[in-house]
Amino acid sequence: MTPAQLTGRDRTHIVDVAEPACALHAHTVGPFLQLRTAAALAGFDLLAVSSFREFERQLSIWNRKWSGAVPLNDPEGKLLDPSRLSPDERIDAILHWSALPGASRHHWGTDVDFIDGRALAPGYRVQLIGAEYVFPGPFAPLAEWLDTHAARFGFFRPYRGVLSGVQAEPWHLSFAPVAEPARCRLTCAVLREALQASDLAGKQAVLARLEELHARYVASIDWP
Repeated sequence: MTPAQLTGRDRTHIVDVAEPACALHAHTVGPFLQLRTAAALAGFDLLAVSSFREFERQLSIWNRKWSGAVPLNDPEGKLLDPSRLSPDERIDAILHWSALPGASRHHWGTDVDFIDGRALAPGYRVQLIGAEYVFPGPFAPLAEWLDTHAARFGFFRPYRGVLSGVQAEPWHLSFAPVAEPARCRLTCAVLREALQASDLAGKQAVLARLEELHARYVASIDWP
C-alpha cells in the first residue's frame, strides 16, 4: 500500500461489497466472505458494522472528542470534561478508545468490527462494548466460535488488552496477511506527514509525542 492508502487518504485499494454491506481491501474480501460462509453454517450471521474508514472520518471523530462535542471517557467508561484536561491528558484519553487519524487499522480495509445479525433483538442498539461479547451478551456465541475458527481464514484480534495501548476490543477482527505488512509500512514518518497536512485538533502536542504514540498504539498489537 502507498502512504496515502495506509493513512486513509486514498481508497483505491478498497472494494465496496454489496452483501453484506461493507468496504474492504481487495485482498481481504474473499477471506472475509469465506469466514462469513463458515459462520453461517454454524448458525451465525457475521456482519461488519464498521470496515474501511477514511482519514477525514477518523479526523472528525478525533476533533469532536477533543472539543467535547461527543463524550470523552476514561478507561473505565467514566465521562471526562475535556476543558479540565491538559493537551497530553486529552490525547491519552482519546487514544484509549479511538485511533489517531492516519493510524487507524480501518484505513487499510483489513479490519472490521463485527456483530451477529441473527442475535439482534428488534430495536436493539449495538454499542460495541465488551459486555456484548461475553456471556450472556448477544454476540458471545459468535465471539467464542471465532476464537476457534477465525485463524483458519487468516483473521485475528489485534486488541486484546495485553500488549497494545488500545483498550480491549473483542469485536475487532483483522486480516493478518494484508494487515501485518501494512502495520510495518505505516512508519512514524509516514504518519507524521499525514498529520502535518491536516487540521488535527491538538496537532502540535500530538506531533511532539508522535514517536511514543506510534510505538504504543500502532506498532504494538496483540499478535498473533
